[in-house]
Amino acid sequence: MSQGVQSNKITIAQQLKGRDLLELNDYSPEEITYLIDSAIELKKKQKNGEEFQPLKGKTIGLIFEKSSTRTRVSFEVGMYQLGGHALFLSKNDIQLGRGETVGDTAQVMSRYLDGIMIRTFGHDKVEDLARYASIPVINGLSDLAHPCQVLADYQTIYEHKGKLKGLKLAYIGDGNNMAHSLMIGGAKLGVDVSIAGPEGYEPDAAVVAEAREIAKKTGAKIVVTRSPQEAVQDADVIYTDVWASMGFEEEQKAREAAFKDYQVNEELVKGAKSDYLFLHCLPAHREEEVSTGVIDGPNSVIFDQAENRLHAQKALMAALMS
Repeated sequence: MSQGVQSNKITIAQQLKGRDLLELNDYSPEEITYLIDSAIELKKKQKNGEEFQPLKGKTIGLIFEKSSTRTRVSFEVGMYQLGGHALFLSKNDIQLGRGETVGDTAQVMSRYLDGIMIRTFGHDKVEDLARYASIPVINGLSDLAHPCQVLADYQTIYEHKGKLKGLKLAYIGDGNNMAHSLMIGGAKLGVDVSIAGPEGYEPDAAVVAEAREIAKKTGAKIVVTRSPQEAVQDADVIYTDVWASMGFEEEQKAREAAFKDYQVNEELVKGAKSDYLFLHCLPAHREEEVSTGVIDGPNSVIFDQAENRLHAQKALMAALMS
């Protein structure tokens, strides 16, 4: 590694120390790339049995108002492997679930902990927690954004494709937090992102506008369309998510009707490049948003993607909390 490259990495590491991660638009393309590179390095260390414990003696509090498999396991195991300790805190375990203000909770936890991860509903709660906390706050998921997932997603794509800039990612389905973070992350990294979904389920217009503004600097293209065929045309990556995310279960039947023409199946993926990657943030509902043949097929890298949540979260915690 040249002295200039090493110096730049040190500078970025210093910039990240003590920061929050609420949305990817808070980070520069160089900072996001640094986190992805760090995740890949930490993955290699783990596979080689190398110990790396920069967070020895440190503790992160994990607040869960939405349940999770990958988020909980990746943060708990990741913190353990980094030498620290993670506390699982459900909404029933702390006073936040009994009416204590977010500000009071944030200030108290800042006296005990070295970092906070929250997985919740309204994004305003994430912002309030960060506003009052004096330690790093990580958005483990909100209704607006899912930056932790997308760091792992772009890590996975990079590992399989050897690059990010100039690729095309097609997202088919609900214009939800996944669509938002994939657009922002893609715009930052120079990845073209096409979102296809039915009327009434479009991504937030303000997020689309923001992604397009960012994309002007990187050359990426951000497209929102009703046509899944248009979205997947010549795509390098096809991505989907459940039609009814957590908190919208009561809309399941209505959403099944609205999204019936948006299943990622063997017919739809014919429009993509032959070596396309299939990604899904999981959990998946086979034969709803994706056919079994696609999700279990040779182009699917969903379990590499799921594994990378561990490595991406380790890179993030190490950068913000060490």
